[in-house]
Amino acid sequence: MDHRLLEVVACPVCNGKLYYNKERKELICKSDALAYPLRDGIPVLLESEARAITLDETS
Repeated sequence: MDHRLLEVVACPVCNGKLYYNKERKELICKSDALAYPLRDGIPVLLESEARAITLDETS
């Protein structure tokens, strides 16, 4: 995941910062507890494609 992309991309729900989870290949929004998948290295920033995450996963 390109770090420059992480600086400009935002959560589509709250416009908050997204964090990259390298193990799961997801972008995490801690505020909304949502994880957005990456497909072929491209973030899929659709609320309908996000999965809910637990508080443990936001750490």
